[in-house]
Amino acid sequence: MTEKKIAPALLLSAAAKLKAAGIDNPRRDARILLAEVLGLESNANLPDKAPTEAQARKFAAMVKRRAKREPVSRILGRRDFWTLTLKLNKDTLDPRPDSETVVEAVLAHLTDRTGAYRILDLGTGTGCLLLALLSELPNATGLGVDIAPGAVRAARANASAAGLGKRARFAVGNWSAGLRGRFDVIVANPPYIRKSDIQHLDPEVAKHDPKQALDGGRDGLDAYRAILKGLQAKAAPHALVAFELGQGQAGQVAGLLKAQQLQVLETRRDLAGIKRCIIATAV
Repeated sequence: MTEKKIAPALLLSAAAKLKAAGIDNPRRDARILLAEVLGLESNANLPDKAPTEAQARKFAAMVKRRAKREPVSRILGRRDFWTLTLKLNKDTLDPRPDSETVVEAVLAHLTDRTGAYRILDLGTGTGCLLLALLSELPNATGLGVDIAPGAVRAARANASAAGLGKRARFAVGNWSAGLRGRFDVIVANPPYIRKSDIQHLDPEVAKHDPKQALDGGRDGLDAYRAILKGLQAKAAPHALVAFELGQGQAGQVAGLLKAQQLQVLETRRDLAGIKRCIIATAV
């Protein structure tokens, strides 16, 4: 059953509109949106029949939004991350596959996955890092903190949907300020874009991700400095600390970690070969 048999005018016209709008892979995006309208998985075979009028109208509205450079994930209201499907809202960063590098790095350094680890996720957003780790560490518990109440609501809903609500807590807060207790694993995907660079990002990011989740200040490092201030007091002995990195920031963040008496263990590259995660330990 080929795509040519499924409302070819709709699909081809949509792909042409998206291509004209500068969208990469316009046919793929059009097909994903059409599958959504038809109530199918994105990779399912499309049925050999035309959409209803109502479905066609909904599809046209979605294509219009995508042509304005709204990401497919925002249009659908969800993003697949690790093995999870996470709901998004206007207060959450849209988690990208690059962030899975942080999860991989932490798991590589936890040789015993049955441990009762206490995990702290700073700037949790959708809860993606914390929930991905909890899904692999059956006896771990965690706390996700975000300054945006809407992000905390989304993370709680995502934890519940993933069956992790009993092991994940979420709170509104300014990084680790006011937190009690110590943690065995501390992760963060902080804002790391230089303020002057935000306007030059792709519209999918600049116009649709929350600015406070992007803006890392003049040099892109403000959030790292804020997180590291007093972080030793939140770290259990030999705790792991893993941060996502912006491109070209590995050396500078390593210096900030060492200045706080943290021992850098490694930097890990993402699928594009960019140093995307730095992992350190409390000594």
